[in-house]
Amino acid sequence: MNPNLNKILSEFAQTTKCITVLTGAGISAESGIPTFRGQEGYWTIGSKEYHPQEMATNRMFMQKPAEVWKWYLYRLKICSEANPNPGHIALVEMEKLFQDRFILITQNVDSLHLRAGNSLARTYQIHGNIAFMRCARECSEKIYPLPRNLPGKKKGEEITEEEWELLKCPDCGNITRPHVLWFDEAYNEKHYRFHSSLAAATETELLLIVGTSGATNLPNQVADEVKNHNGIIIDINIEENPFTRLALSSERGFFIKEPSGTALPSIMEVFKQT
Repeated sequence: MNPNLNKILSEFAQTTKCITVLTGAGISAESGIPTFRGQEGYWTIGSKEYHPQEMATNRMFMQKPAEVWKWYLYRLKICSEANPNPGHIALVEMEKLFQDRFILITQNVDSLHLRAGNSLARTYQIHGNIAFMRCARECSEKIYPLPRNLPGKKKGEEITEEEWELLKCPDCGNITRPHVLWFDEAYNEKHYRFHSSLAAATETELLLIVGTSGATNLPNQVADEVKNHNGIIIDINIEENPFTRLALSSERGFFIKEPSGTALPSIMEVFKQT
C-alpha cells in the first residue's frame, strides 16, 4: 500500500473523526452476485426481452406485477445463495473498531452486509433490501420481511397461488411490492435514508468508496460533499471510474486498484496496528 496512504490512515485512526464507507455492486460481485446490468439481468416475457432498467420500475410493476415479482424472487435466490466475502468481514471489523464514528452507505440490496454482521442502525440501505416487501398501495409505512416459506425462484419459474397469498400485505390484504428503489422513483428518508446519508457526509473525514462507479445521484452527492470539505477520499475498484477521477482530483485522494476483498482487509490491518 502507498506509504502516504498508510500514514494518513494511521493518523485518522488516532482522531475522533468519522469514517463513511460507500459500497456498490463490486463488493457483492466478489461473492458471486451478478450486477444484473449484464445478461443475467435480462428477463423474457413472451417474445420480448426486457432490461433491468425496464423491469425495476414502478411502471412495469403496475403493468406486469407477476413478472416483476418473479424477477425479484429469481434475484432473491441468487442473493440468498451467496455468502459475505473478506471485504464484508473487514467492514464489520471497522464498525466494531470505530463504533459511532462509522457509517456504511450501501447501494446493494442483497443483505450481505447485515448477514456479515454490520448493524442495521449504522447501515444505510439506500436502494432498499430484496428480502423485504411493503404494501404496493401504501396502506402504511411498514416494511415486512419476506415470509421464510417463500422460496427464491429459478429463472422463469411461476409463482403458485399459495405463494401469492404470502405476497399480500398483512394489514390490508392487497398486493405487496419489493422493498427496493426503482429506476423511476426518487430517494427519500423514510425508506432509503436520503437525509441521513447527506448528514453523514457532512461529518465524514474519511470516505471509502468501494466497488461502485456512481451511476446514481445520492452516492455522488455524498462524495461531492466530502470532497468539498477536503475530506480523505479513497476509491477502491478493479477499474477506473468517475469516483477515481474525483478522488485523484482532491487534495487527499487515492485510488486502490484492487478487489475489495484484499484492499479492505489491508486497510483494516493498518487501523489495528495504530
